[in-house]
Amino acid sequence: MAPSATSTVTETVTLPQNLKTPRLFGAYKEIAPTKYDKEAEEGKTGARPAKYPKYLPTWNPEQKYPPLEPFEHYEHGKDADTSYPELLPEGAAITHLTPTIGTEIRGVQLSSLSDAGKDQLARFVAERKVVAFRDQDFADLSIAKALEFGGYFGRHHIHPTSGSPEGHPEIHLVHRGEGDKGHETFFENRTSSVAWHSDVSYEQQPPGTTFLYILDKPETGGDTLFVNAVEAYNRLSPLFQERLHGLKATHSGIEQANASDARGGIRRRDPVVNAHPIVRTHPATGEKALYVNPQFTRDIVGFKKEESDAILKFLYDHLAYGADFQARVKWEEGTVVVWDNRVTQHSALLDWKSGQRRHLARITPQAERPFETPYKS
Repeated sequence: MAPSATSTVTETVTLPQNLKTPRLFGAYKEIAPTKYDKEAEEGKTGARPAKYPKYLPTWNPEQKYPPLEPFEHYEHGKDADTSYPELLPEGAAITHLTPTIGTEIRGVQLSSLSDAGKDQLARFVAERKVVAFRDQDFADLSIAKALEFGGYFGRHHIHPTSGSPEGHPEIHLVHRGEGDKGHETFFENRTSSVAWHSDVSYEQQPPGTTFLYILDKPETGGDTLFVNAVEAYNRLSPLFQERLHGLKATHSGIEQANASDARGGIRRRDPVVNAHPIVRTHPATGEKALYVNPQFTRDIVGFKKEESDAILKFLYDHLAYGADFQARVKWEEGTVVVWDNRVTQHSALLDWKSGQRRHLARITPQAERPFETPYKS
């Protein structure tokens, strides 16, 4: 594997008190709130209480962690029986959402999978990019059991700024409380909530197989978009593919940390900047995928700003406009969505105005350091 540059950067931003909606964070979009009405979430105000109060977010400023250390990741997808006898048994209902990305499965309980079934899960998700498992019991497991399941796929990532259940910083929470009107403030300065990204791509070893499970949802809205970064690469001309090989781009966590500071949030770790190949290879499938995103990617190493900006804009637009290699996942009660962050990007949608709660939990196992293999025509 080619080495990649790693640096740790700390940057503190002091904002004027009257700066209601900061614009200091480049292309980074922050739509996650850092507070909520606790009494409303507990049902003390007459509002509908949270279904899973054990998953209500906390932001503990005393949670401080040192920089992440490298570790040896084992890719279980390489061990899978690709006939998927346990993951896709007879009687399971399997619906492909599109030809290239997205599958919905009913009749399989993730929490009951053996290790062989988990291997098959890792490989099948890498192949289909994102898979929605319906009628799951995941949210009803103890948090410790959910983490035990996810830990099979890699070291748990602890998010540097997000809310987590008390005592479980390994769980990343997506939460918009009952009666929340945050969309009104957000759309004062934005025309769209779409923010394509691969989770925490700024880490030296970003996530692979990733789990997001629903706890509470609005009646309609709050879907999640996914794009197939392998198909995006395959659509490029051979000459352009070849030119991208060997290039690296920097991915920054600074803007996310600054946004947390500005809103009175926390920093569990100092933000980092890492350089990753623009074209990365999946260790189990061998597929090549574009690995740049507007939330965290900042520039192409060795290119002048205007050169870097032009190429990155083309790649961002190519991924964002690729409706013919995207899928839209609608949430149902009991849904667990599993995707591979190495070969996809996604975006939440802030499109409902009812003030109904949207509450999800993410388990984010880290994977290998991104690497690329030589170009082949």
